[in-house]
Order: sequence, then C-alpha cells, then structure tokens
Amino acid sequence: MDVTGSAVIVTGAASGLGAATAKRFAADGATVFGIDLAPSIEKAEAVGNVELVAADVTSEDQVQAVIDRIVEAGLPLRAAVNCAGVGWASRILGKEGPHDLDLFRKVLEINTVGTFNVMRLAANRMQHESTVNDDGGRGVIINTASVAAFEGQIGQIAYTASKGAVHAMTISAARDLARAGVRVCTIAPGTINTPMLAGVTDEFKKTLEAGIPFPQRLGEPSEYADLAAFIVSHDYLNGETIRMDGALRMAPR
Repeated sequence: MDVTGSAVIVTGAASGLGAATAKRFAADGATVFGIDLAPSIEKAEAVGNVELVAADVTSEDQVQAVIDRIVEAGLPLRAAVNCAGVGWASRILGKEGPHDLDLFRKVLEINTVGTFNVMRLAANRMQHESTVNDDGGRGVIINTASVAAFEGQIGQIAYTASKGAVHAMTISAARDLARAGVRVCTIAPGTINTPMLAGVTDEFKKTLEAGIPFPQRLGEPSEYADLAAFIVSHDYLNGETIRMDGALRMAPR
C-alpha cells in the first residue's frame, strides 16, 4: 500500500505517538487529517500536509465529519492510525475505597470505544475506494494497544482492560474487513518517550530503562511511526498485534 497522494487519518495527532505518525505519513506523500481535542491542537506544532481537526474520537458525528472532508477534498482514504488514548491510574481497591466506576467507563470509552468508532467509520469509507493492488487492497487500519494488554501492572486495571480489548479486536476486525480489502493490525508499545513522561525525573527514567532488556532505553515516537508506515507498506501483514518494547515484560509494579 502506497499512501502517496492519498489521505491518512491519525488520531491523537497533536502530540506524542500521533504527532510523530502524522509527520511520517506526511513525509511519505500523504495528506494527513489529524484528529485531536481543541486544547491539544492549540499547543501543537504546525507540520506541512498535516491538517489538525478538533474532534472527539468517541463522537460518530465528529469523526464522520472528518471523513466527509476527505471525500470533499477528492482524496482516497488509504490508512487510519488510532493513537488517541488516556491512562489514568487507580487500583480496584485503594485507600479511599473501590475504583471509581465512572473513571473506568471513561478510560474504556476513549481507548476502546473511540478506537472502534474510528475503525468502523474509516473502514466504511475505505470499502468504497478503488483497489490499489492485485490482492484487492483498499486500505489499512492500525490501532494502538500496549504491553499492558498482556502484563497489566498494579493500578492499571482500566488501562489494561481498554488496551486488552484493542488487542482482542484485531483479529476479529481483520476477518470482518477482509472482504472490503482492508487490513487491520495493532501496535503494542512498551515504555515510550512521550509527553506523558515529561513530568518524571531523569532518575525515574533510568529506572524504567533498566527494566528493558535491549535496547536499554525508552522507545521513541518516531520508531512507532516507522512501524506504522511499515505495516501500511507490507501487504501481507494483517490481523496481528506487534509488540514494540525492546523485549520488555512488565513487572507487577
């Protein structure tokens, strides 16, 4: 799949994994429609061929409006990369009582329902695009899970549930969308040097790095972007969750 001259949707595109991914696909010749919330977009760096659009990934109307803009621009939608997500921490039982139910719902609403919403609407558009290869390929969807989907740590119950669901959807989505010529893969990052770690000390970062076998460092958002671009380009990758973690296996805490 070649994205040159086509449209790519990236969610969470104002920072971190999403910003790096949007930049990479723009460099590859795509017009990127980056979805994020308005406050995040206000702080974002402007990148050529990346149009940041204020939208909530959990809203059918707002995501569909972005897709409608792509159609109006006359661009085929070839890829959608779901990077939007949150990771608030809380134990099932804490010192102040049981896990807040609304918080649990909110994490799943953004991470799982938001991913599903973008996936279904993007796939619906992709099925109407022309094929680009002899296999009948029309598009690629990449979702973002986490190593927490496999080794959730203490205090990650909501995040683990949400990312485990993203992983679990991968093979089912790939099978559902096979007849539409749409491939689906998921990336499960380990500990990545994103703005979520901006507030931690260098000492704590070194502690995180010490638990990663090799390379013994934090992953970079650009490495996630490179993997996303590779998945799009590799027409036989489908239905797979790929760990990008330096062989990390998370300890309980």
